Amino acid sequence: MKRIGILYRPLSEKTRDLAEKLEDFLSSRQISSWRCATWDEDEARPQVADTDLILSVGGDGTILRAVRIVTPLSVPILGINLGKLGFITEIDGNQALRVLPDLIEGKGWIEERAMLEAGVEDKSLHALNDVVLRSVPVRLVNVEAEVDGAAITTYRADGVIMSTATGSTAYSLACGGPILHPRSRDIILQPISCHLGLSQALVLPPQSKVVVRVGPGEKAVLCLDGQVELPLADGQDITVKVSPHIARFLRIHEPAHFYGSLSQKLQGRRAAC
Repeated sequence: MKRIGILYRPLSEKTRDLAEKLEDFLSSRQISSWRCATWDEDEARPQVADTDLILSVGGDGTILRAVRIVTPLSVPILGINLGKLGFITEIDGNQALRVLPDLIEGKGWIEERAMLEAGVEDKSLHALNDVVLRSVPVRLVNVEAEVDGAAITTYRADGVIMSTATGSTAYSLACGGPILHPRSRDIILQPISCHLGLSQALVLPPQSKVVVRVGPGEKAVLCLDGQVELPLADGQDITVKVSPHIARFLRIHEPAHFYGSLSQKLQGRRAAC
């Protein structure tokens, strides 16, 4: 590897310190590097070109921002966890300096994960976890839903989640949705606290196109990965499908590690509740 980028969560002293140590380590190996806070997307994005690897230092939220920064270039990301659960991260912060030399030498494997593309008027936005339409203020909202041109239902709910396999362990899971294998390209259509309409989640094939529409007189927002929000007008259509872009992650654990890690993290989450 000739050039490595370091993206870190700026509000944490631990992530800032580790980012600096990683930069010093790469410099000692005569590897070109750059370092930027994930919140400074406009500053980081121009540096992604010709970068061989991104080190994401923080938690899952940091990775979500890092993926948005590297899209559409799909530069591989190594998630270094200094957060809480770390469903997407690969190694803990105290492992980083120990395993990085082997990864630089080419060890590890690349996992590809599907993303979603949300079309809103003339905008095309991309998300790794989910695209969420939810009410504002907190109240029930009518949302009409179509799949491949066929009307499915009108949800009377707090909102609707359209999730990837990666997002199936996030907001969708909290709302009772299923867990998909991380390399699945299926789409989950999951209502939030559904009062009327189809209350169960739908698992849709990758070629599906979902259209959701805010009911007349309703107020709602569109949220991508819990980080990007757009206000929606009533009657506005939002089209969601599998993105042409993918997220690529550098892994050191075997693919089956997902199952044991998932069980461990979910048990930890329940204990924290």
